[in-house]
Amino acid sequence: MPETLAEDVSAPIEAAISALRKGSAAWSALTVGQRVTLLRGVRRTVAASAREWARTAARSKQLSDDHPLRGEEWLSGPYATLGAVDAYLETLDRIAQGGNPLDGVRIDRTRSGQTRVHAFPLTGIDRLLLSGFTGEVWLTPGVTPGDARARVGLAQRRRAAARLAPEPVEAQGPDGGIGLVLGAGNITSIPVLDVLYELLAHNRVVLLKVNPTQDALVPVFQRALAPLIAPGFLRIVRGGPEVGAFLTAHDAFAHVHITGSAPTFDAIVWGPSTGSGAEADEAKTRRRENRPLLTKPITAELGGVSPIIVVPGEWSAEDLRFQAEHVATMRLQNAGHNCIAGQVVILSSDWAQKDQFLAELRRAYALAPERPVWYPRSAERMAQASEAYPDALVLADRLLVEIGDGDGDDATALENTEYFAPVLGVEEFPGTGQEFLDAAVAHANERLQGTLGANLLIDPATEALLGGGFERAITALRYGSIAINAWTAFGFITPTLTWGAFPGNTIADVGSGIGVVHNALLLADVERSVTRGPFRPFPRSASVVRDGGRFTILPKPPWFVSSRTAAEVSEGLTRYRARGGVLALLRTLAQAMRA
Repeated sequence: MPETLAEDVSAPIEAAISALRKGSAAWSALTVGQRVTLLRGVRRTVAASAREWARTAARSKQLSDDHPLRGEEWLSGPYATLGAVDAYLETLDRIAQGGNPLDGVRIDRTRSGQTRVHAFPLTGIDRLLLSGFTGEVWLTPGVTPGDARARVGLAQRRRAAARLAPEPVEAQGPDGGIGLVLGAGNITSIPVLDVLYELLAHNRVVLLKVNPTQDALVPVFQRALAPLIAPGFLRIVRGGPEVGAFLTAHDAFAHVHITGSAPTFDAIVWGPSTGSGAEADEAKTRRRENRPLLTKPITAELGGVSPIIVVPGEWSAEDLRFQAEHVATMRLQNAGHNCIAGQVVILSSDWAQKDQFLAELRRAYALAPERPVWYPRSAERMAQASEAYPDALVLADRLLVEIGDGDGDDATALENTEYFAPVLGVEEFPGTGQEFLDAAVAHANERLQGTLGANLLIDPATEALLGGGFERAITALRYGSIAINAWTAFGFITPTLTWGAFPGNTIADVGSGIGVVHNALLLADVERSVTRGPFRPFPRSASVVRDGGRFTILPKPPWFVSSRTAAEVSEGLTRYRARGGVLALLRTLAQAMRA
């Protein structure tokens, strides 16, 4: 039975569940073509809500209307959502027309023999605006290209084939029924994207419980998602941990998905285990005896400690500065309150340019615009970091922990605590070339907590010298999202890529989570996504092509915390995504050139 709540709290929730029960039958009856029509309506309402969404999100994070970092809320909110809706529309439209979502999409094999789907870019505008960036989805070993084409589409393909008894999808529970989404509190698109995945990948209508940090967004979500709410396909509720406990214990739900922390996941699955007392003892006994409190299927994205591996090479002064700003962005975007924030920079102590890079990193980390550290308990986690590393550099409102090769400092706390705050660490290890890269990959795999995302920076000349050894190292990285000369957040915001931990976690040892989301191509058997970006920005990207590098028209990406025009460009790109318009796009590109 559900946990007890006051009548005035439980009654609206029960009413929402009742509406969803009716909505589930209606959703299941819709053809794929009708779902396309419905999604087009969602696109219109999300586009109409974009400005209010971005402004409300920025204010909820204590950013003023003229703060230079307010553009983050355009990109990570309405822009990401519109991109996902567009990508799902393309997939569903192909299925509705009798086609395959992978028609025209290149599929090949990696050096290790795994099937690889080249999932980005798939449109001409993405090839232009995000030139130099590509994305691949690697499928689990043993899956053939033919398997990929046969299994793509998940619940939507089965709906089109009119199967009456769907099979479980990716061990994520049977399709259909009502799904419970426990929304993230840090990035405003996450709850919405998780709702879309439940609906489309698993054919489940959804009750979304927003995190209390996003209470201000609820009216925005209700307007943006009105076409899903009106027919009973979605309901949104507020509440704290007591409401979450009530919902996860409720027998109405076929499946639970959470974006949050491993302790919260464990409390849902096994019961609260912190502190002392009968309740904590019971949770520990349940775990020991493998008797989970939650018996319905659950998937999760839970973060981790993400590495930033810097492969030594011969870099120009401009390269050193640009990539230092890149690293600072990986930590400081959203004040470090990201499950995918880079936390541990892995450097070669033998790199001739190590000291220059560290000097540039300190500079970039200190000079990034100041902003409130707003997420609950951030001050507590920063205090923990300060206590563990009293010699850490305090730069503005952020910490930089440098652990040199042979310093004797204990890196355990840095490697095993997801600070979820502006705390960046640097570890040094000997070696260069393939020797260093292999050691860095092994360290990330074996010592850093979690398997959600890994970042790697390497210049084109060094990558060419390593040859097949570089790809073998990428294959050896056990992470669900890997970014080469990019930040894994690019994989998060790219809807045709997948988002989730490396496969293999269980409810007993959940790590960074179980299952994937986003995945707008609706691929089955996913292992990881790999993003590749340009090492140098425009105009220097023009010369790097001679070295085997990638050309891009971006002088500095708008997600960089050091971009001078990030706010204007992020808003402009979102408005273009929402409404189109060549002249407006040209104005946005002109602003991007001043970044």
